[in-house]
Amino acid sequence: MPPQPYHHGDLRRTLLEAAASSIENDGVDALSLRQLAREAGVSHAAPSRHFRDKQALLDALAEDGFHRLAAALEEATRNDETNPTAARSRFDDLARAYVAFALAQPTLLSLMFGMKHAPDARAELLAAGQASMELTIRVVVAAQEVGAIGPGDPHRIALAAFSAFHGIASLASGGLLDGVPVDVLVDTAGDIFWRGLQRG
Repeated sequence: MPPQPYHHGDLRRTLLEAAASSIENDGVDALSLRQLAREAGVSHAAPSRHFRDKQALLDALAEDGFHRLAAALEEATRNDETNPTAARSRFDDLARAYVAFALAQPTLLSLMFGMKHAPDARAELLAAGQASMELTIRVVVAAQEVGAIGPGDPHRIALAAFSAFHGIASLASGGLLDGVPVDVLVDTAGDIFWRGLQRG
């Protein structure tokens, strides 16, 4: 079908979703605004209304990825924060949600963190990237407040937890878990980590 004049209801969202799929299938280097326009059935110039070039699309894709990650983690941790018995399940659910997101979109995740830590990272991207860490910190603080875990710097605890589960996801994406099911390893790591946070 030949490209149609620009009249798409939500072309920006369509392009972001198509771009996310494209980089998982073909890699970042192969991403093409013209190809995305063809797939969306619009003229090759239509995407420029939202993204001036490929780099702008990648910036938006990384920022959108962080927003979607934060939303997934938020949804996974809606249990009662004041219930001590729920503190552990909230931690486990957060870990599982992060690993699931990472395994579903490993190329996007690599793009997200690579761009977040670039010297010229945009303020909007940095803010979006911080949201998931802040949510993890809130889970830690809530667990400390109800006495489920001992004291400690919530930011460092959250960063250590993030590092552990990001590492598991990275190894799983590369097929480097030596046959251990990823969900089993996530549960094992969660158990070890949580026991390490208990009061002495």
